[in-house]
Amino acid sequence: MAGEMFVLLGWAWDIDTAARLAVRHPVTRPDIRPLAWARTVIQIDPDHAATADLSRPLLAVPVPNTQTPLVIDGYHRIHRALNAGIHRLPVVLLDEDDERACRIRGGGI
Repeated sequence: MAGEMFVLLGWAWDIDTAARLAVRHPVTRPDIRPLAWARTVIQIDPDHAATADLSRPLLAVPVPNTQTPLVIDGYHRIHRALNAGIHRLPVVLLDEDDERACRIRGGGI
């Protein structure tokens, strides 16, 4: 069974597996301001966010039948960065095969 998981609705991803797979993909630094909405639906621990390592890349996956990738690891980093006025963070976007490899449930499994 997975260690750290990200769960959203009926979907779940194994973050440990995603992190291992991420090393095969490039790191980009997109604008994270469009992700600010997530702070209203993802539970953020302010004490944890205050110590989040902003140099560690966020992990994102393509979600089947959508055009927008989903961040599955890094919402505390997003929270800290936006509170500090930082608008770009390192992000690794996994490909479809890696998304499926780290998905625990959802999408008709």
